[in-house]
Amino acid sequence: MESKTVSPSNMIAFQGRPGAYSDLACRTAFPSMASLPCETFEQAIEAVRDGAANLAMLPTENSLAGRVPDMHHLLPNSGLSIIAEHFQRVEHCLLAPKGAALTDIKRLHSHAVALGQIRTLIRTLGATPMIEADTAGSAELVARWNNKEDAAIASSLAADIYGLDILRHNVEDAAHNTTRFYVMARHAEPIKPDTPNLMTSFVFRVRNVPAALFKALGGFATNNVNMTKLESYMVGGQFTATQFLAEIDGHPDHANVKLAMEELAFFSNEIKILGTYKAAAFRLNQRG
Repeated sequence: MESKTVSPSNMIAFQGRPGAYSDLACRTAFPSMASLPCETFEQAIEAVRDGAANLAMLPTENSLAGRVPDMHHLLPNSGLSIIAEHFQRVEHCLLAPKGAALTDIKRLHSHAVALGQIRTLIRTLGATPMIEADTAGSAELVARWNNKEDAAIASSLAADIYGLDILRHNVEDAAHNTTRFYVMARHAEPIKPDTPNLMTSFVFRVRNVPAALFKALGGFATNNVNMTKLESYMVGGQFTATQFLAEIDGHPDHANVKLAMEELAFFSNEIKILGTYKAAAFRLNQRG
């Protein structure tokens, strides 16, 4: 959190330590806002719900590691709405205390997922990977220890915050490492149906009848609604209770979307709209 007093209306919450990639996403997407670090996703959501922050930046999936499981369970009952999406390129940096050289490093500290994404560097340096709670926290530890044999894998922002040298940029094995975030708010401003490039996210549970999912989704195909995401997950640890997170192109008030959602409702026990928002430029560029 910034040291100066900042109005909650100009605060955006995230899960992690200062310098985490979620912090970087906040500063990249909303450079005029102050970022508010929270210990857990639940606390980041509560910060917005309780008025301590105006927005929350919550990761939903990564191009290498896949989805963030906690989000699927937290979003439906969060009391917040998705108002935007943000894609943040994950660029791992090799951070070390001032004056350290590559030949000094014997241990690499970071989150387990990050360490799994830098196998080439680990092999090249012959260093021992050390699992820590998160990337930014590993940078904080390395700065505190101030031992040239210990280095961290974290963001360039973490290097700035904790006063570490960047010995190498972009040490990740895959160049397409990107995390998608939901931007959440207590109240979503109404968005006009004629706004271009809209998306809608929602969760639903199908009725326990044969072919219910097939029939529930059929309306999207027959009404020419493009579904960009469909994921299932258990609810309450019950193998028979499955909830789905889906995303489509369009606005709930579009005629074809409305017809598709009506057909979905006929075969579902529950539908909850999580938000309608503009597709990010990153997504549109990938579509070509």
